[in-house]
Amino acid sequence: MTTIHDESEASARRFAARAVDDGLVDIAYTTLDTPIGPFLAAATARGLVRLAFRTEDSGEVLDDLAHRLSPRVLEAPTRLESVRRQLDEYFEGRRRQFDLTLDWSLTTGFRRRVLRTTARIPYGEVSTYGRVAARAGNGRAARAAGSALGSNPIPIVVPCHRVVRTGGNLGGYGGGLDVKEWLLRLEGALL
Repeated sequence: MTTIHDESEASARRFAARAVDDGLVDIAYTTLDTPIGPFLAAATARGLVRLAFRTEDSGEVLDDLAHRLSPRVLEAPTRLESVRRQLDEYFEGRRRQFDLTLDWSLTTGFRRRVLRTTARIPYGEVSTYGRVAARAGNGRAARAAGSALGSNPIPIVVPCHRVVRTGGNLGGYGGGLDVKEWLLRLEGALL
């Protein structure tokens, strides 16, 4: 038996698909379930622009995207199917490198260079804040690199969890240190 709720959900899916097909959506988003909790994923026509941890308020994340990029934001899960699939494969241990186009619009300058440098740290390896800062163009800016990583708009895919303090201490992590440790163990970077 079809309920009003089922019909409403089907109608919303049709509406979202039509809006995407007609080019009326600048930012598509969805919620993804992962072993470390739900994420909000958002993409523009240029690529994945945001992955937000469960610790972040989804409404605030969407408001920020609408303010900074475009007010044309709509839940459209099909636009993020590749993100969902690749994250599932990563968490299952079957993917070591993401093959996603990224939209770097939420970062600029040194912060963007830090994140692009971090994106090149191989699976199962770690680097330090100082090394990342040096590779991003300022070896004396380890704290600034840490700040850039702390505001990483695309965690996991841009693997800020692979950056630790000199000496091996984990440092900080937006998703919590327990999540950082879990991710590093998943990748075999921690025994």
